[in-house]
Amino acid sequence: MSEPVTEVKVLKLRRADLRRCAQLEQVLFPGDDPWSHAAFSSELDQGRYYIGAYLGERLIGYAGLAVNGRPPHAEAEVHTIGVDPDHQGRGAGKALLRALLRRADERRATTFLEVRTDNETAIAMYSDHGFEIVGLRPRYYQPSGADAHTMRREAVEAS
Repeated sequence: MSEPVTEVKVLKLRRADLRRCAQLEQVLFPGDDPWSHAAFSSELDQGRYYIGAYLGERLIGYAGLAVNGRPPHAEAEVHTIGVDPDHQGRGAGKALLRALLRRADERRATTFLEVRTDNETAIAMYSDHGFEIVGLRPRYYQPSGADAHTMRREAVEAS
């Protein structure tokens, strides 16, 4: 088992790192439709919540969330989470997910996401953070045609 990444910092995603995000997409999602620099830029332009996992100044992961509506009917959608393969399994993905969930919980939003049905590692991580499978989207990922589970997590109120 890999040692945990203790020096990773989760910060607001810097526009200067969008090219790195697009490069990581090519590595992480080669059989599907990886996001481009323009797609990431558009997400930021729309005011979406995007964060990065940084080791020093180097971006090793990224994540994004959209929140729609207001409590008690607010909903959040995890748009993406990606971690450089050289740094997977060391806690960066969990740190990114937890930061997204804090944001959703602040807005008392139920959170949804899609995950490939064959991505057992991600499904386990999401389940460990309170998500449950609520649906199936056949051929969701293109062009591979891979299926996706839709997962949901109710907002957690601060105690």
